[in-house]
Amino acid sequence: MSNLIFYVNGEYVPAEQASLPVGDLGLIRGYGVFDVLRTYKRTPFQLREHVERLQRSARSILITPPWSTEQIESIVHETLARNYAANPELGDLAIRLVLTGGPSKNGFTPESRPSLMVMLIPAGPRDEELYAKGGRLITVQMDRFKPTVKSLNYIGAIMAMQQATAADAIEALYRTEDGLVTEGTRTSFLVVKGDRIISAPDLVLEGITRKVVMEIAADRWEVALEPIRYSDLSQIDEAMLVGTGKEVLPIVQIDDIQIGSGRPGPVAGELMKLMDAYIASVT
Repeated sequence: MSNLIFYVNGEYVPAEQASLPVGDLGLIRGYGVFDVLRTYKRTPFQLREHVERLQRSARSILITPPWSTEQIESIVHETLARNYAANPELGDLAIRLVLTGGPSKNGFTPESRPSLMVMLIPAGPRDEELYAKGGRLITVQMDRFKPTVKSLNYIGAIMAMQQATAADAIEALYRTEDGLVTEGTRTSFLVVKGDRIISAPDLVLEGITRKVVMEIAADRWEVALEPIRYSDLSQIDEAMLVGTGKEVLPIVQIDDIQIGSGRPGPVAGELMKLMDAYIASVT
């Protein structure tokens, strides 16, 4: 981390020197948004889609980004180029884009001066043992503020993940008061029933990896955005998490409910191969 270079409000600085003013609304009020993507073969994956989602999230909480899509893309490419030039041994990286409400003299009112950061960390290798065995989840009932926005307010997600960690689970799924399962704290959630792949239609973030997975699956299975009820989980054939960090990860247990045979299923296995092939074709 100490050798990495971040972008902060027009400057490229060593990671350990990267900072925002203590009066930035992202810090003192959690007023801001972010997005995360990664590189494959040093090429950012779905960069345009992630930047556009960052901008949509910002506008949804009344932050008007002063940077165009192309300007943010250029900043990301320049940040990567500087890091790879300075550290030729670097492999693939996770890229975190952070856009905040910016500094505020009274600590509350935005002054139309948003802050933008591009942060990097090495992308870790896939845990092949986990993917071969499948993961375990818990569900957490929680009211969420603006679930379609990738905001800096992750209090609920952090609390949910503390419960998941205590239960030896890899992720927590949100469950609504009326029994709908929506998504994970940092992942999209898909289920398989027969020849259908299903994901929740609303109360979820617009998952970029989810969209890719459902598009590449559409030639072989029926894909649908439909409500997923907690009470139906015992009847599904397979479940999986998808996202930037997980790609396609089979799930074999949710709370005390065994999913399918209790082992990763054939659809998840095929989707993992299809996703690997898609990534290879675009990077």
